[in-house]
Amino acid sequence: MNIWIINHHALTPDMGGGTRHYDFAQELQKRGHSVTIFASSFHYANYCEMKEYGKQNYINESINGVDFIWFKTPPYSHNGLARVKNMLAFMRAVLKFDKKRLPKPDVIIGSSVHLFAVYAAYRLSQKYNVPFVFEVRDLWPQTLIDMGMSRFHPFVISQALLERFLYKRADHIITLLPKADQYIEKFDIKKDVITWISNGTKLRKSSEKKELFKNSKFNIVYAGSMGKANDLEKLIAAAKILEDKKNIHFTLIGSGAQKEKLKSMASQNVTFVDALPKEELFDYLQAADLLYVGLQNLPLYRFGMSMNKVFDYMSVKKPILFVGDIEPNIIEIAGAGITLKEADSVEVAKRIEQLSKTDKQILLEYGVNGYNYLVKNFTIEVLCDKLEKVLYKVLKR
Repeated sequence: MNIWIINHHALTPDMGGGTRHYDFAQELQKRGHSVTIFASSFHYANYCEMKEYGKQNYINESINGVDFIWFKTPPYSHNGLARVKNMLAFMRAVLKFDKKRLPKPDVIIGSSVHLFAVYAAYRLSQKYNVPFVFEVRDLWPQTLIDMGMSRFHPFVISQALLERFLYKRADHIITLLPKADQYIEKFDIKKDVITWISNGTKLRKSSEKKELFKNSKFNIVYAGSMGKANDLEKLIAAAKILEDKKNIHFTLIGSGAQKEKLKSMASQNVTFVDALPKEELFDYLQAADLLYVGLQNLPLYRFGMSMNKVFDYMSVKKPILFVGDIEPNIIEIAGAGITLKEADSVEVAKRIEQLSKTDKQILLEYGVNGYNYLVKNFTIEVLCDKLEKVLYKVLKR
C-alpha cells in the first residue's frame, strides 16, 4: 500500500515535538507499506525554520527510511494573520507540487493541525481517485470558540463551513480524542466510519541513567509546550511555595508562548531547558523522580485528551502527577500516579512535598502500572494495528 500523509506540522525526532506520523511511517514500512509525509519545516512552536532550501521551495528527504516532502512556508511569531498566511501557503504548495516523480498513492490521509491541510489531502484524493481519510486532531473551529473566539468571526465561520464539507466527503475519520465521535456525529456521520486512534509512543530500551541532575534532590520534570492551556503558572507558584525545601527541584523542558512569563515568575529552585530532540528528552524523563502534567479546566477538553507527553512519561516507568479535570483520565485508569482535579498551587505544593517523602517502592509501582497500561494500549505497534485495519477497510470500498 502506498500512503500519503498531509500534515503541515509533522516532525522528526531531532526537531523537538510530537512525532506521530514519523513513528507511524516507520512501523508501516516495516509491514511492507510505502509512506510519504508532506510537511512544512517551519516549526510551529519554536517559530523558526528547520531546513535550508537555497533557491528551492521544497526538499525531498529520506530520514531514517521515512520519505518527507518539506515545503518552505512564510514565517510567523504568534497566532494571527501571519499564521493563517502560513497555513494557506502550505495548502497551495501541496496542491502545486509536481507529484509526477512520486508513485501514485493508494490512500491519502489529511491531518487537521488545520483544515486547509486536510482540504489539500481531499483535493489530491479526488485527483488520483483514491480514498480520503480525515484525521481529526484539533476540532476546528470548536477549539477556537472554546478558547474565546467569537463563533461569528469570519475565520470561524469559514472553518465551520470547511469542516462540514470535509466530514461529509471523508471515506473514514480517525480521531485522536476518545470522545470526539460525540462531536462529529452531529454532522450525521455514522459511527462505523469513525475510529479512535490515540497518540502513543515507541518503547525504548532503557539506557544507562545519565547524571543530568547532579544533586540528591527529588526532581520534578515537566516536558512539553509552555502555553496557556498547560496551566504551568500553577506549577511555578507551587515551586515558589517549596523554595525553602532544599531537597526539591523543578525542571521545565520545552518552548511556547508562556515561557518568558514563566521564567520571570520562577524561583531559584526552577530550571528551564529549551526543547530537546527525543533521545535527549528521554534522558531527562528517565532521570526524573516525578513527571508533571497540568491542564486548565477548559471546555475543549470535554472530548478527552491525547497528550504525547503522557505516553512518553509512561514509557520510562516514572510516577505522574496530573493536575486537571478530564475524563477519561488514563493516569487514573492505569494507576500511574496521582490526579488532582481541582487544585490550587498550595495543594499542588503540598502533594509534591508528600510525594518527595513517599516510599520509593510505591513510586515505582505507579511507574510500572503506567508502563504496563501503555504496552497494552498505546504503543506505536498497537496503534498501527488499528490504522492498518482502517486503511484496508477504505480500500475495499
